[in-house]
Amino acid sequence: MNVEPVPQVQRPNSFIWGRTAPLALAIIVAIVAIDQLHKWWMLSVYDIANKGRVQIFPFFDITYVKNIGISYSLFNQESPIGQYLLTGFALFASTCLWLWLNRSGASRLMSIGLGLIIGGAVGNAIDRLRLGGVADFFSLHAYGYYWYVFNIADVAIVAGVLVLLYESFWGESH
Repeated sequence: MNVEPVPQVQRPNSFIWGRTAPLALAIIVAIVAIDQLHKWWMLSVYDIANKGRVQIFPFFDITYVKNIGISYSLFNQESPIGQYLLTGFALFASTCLWLWLNRSGASRLMSIGLGLIIGGAVGNAIDRLRLGGVADFFSLHAYGYYWYVFNIADVAIVAGVLVLLYESFWGESH
């Protein structure tokens, strides 16, 4: 007796939980945890705010800068309401990225990239609520030129964007 296999019916991804959501969520949780633990250690244990600029290499220092705006200190918001608005925007953008991840049937690579971006955005949003701005520590410089001061969440966001760019040109789905 020859039995034909039953065709698999592919269910569409839900708005909240798609095929690669567990991977993305694991990355988000890891980035937020690492970022917040590092910020806590730098501010509470190492006490970088009272040490000032500390040279690690000729091109790399650690320091403490509280960024009350967004990238490159754009849209500076000193008031608590301004920080709440920036936090709300970060959480709204993160929610949109999460929905995109789950509705698109994202590849593993896309899931990694979006997880990095969302994790970084949430880590910085927590700072805005807790500190009234984003805590930045890493300063790269050369020949008198200083790049902006950044943190682990920022690194995750940039890495996530690079992963998405790679995936869009050469990734798993192509």
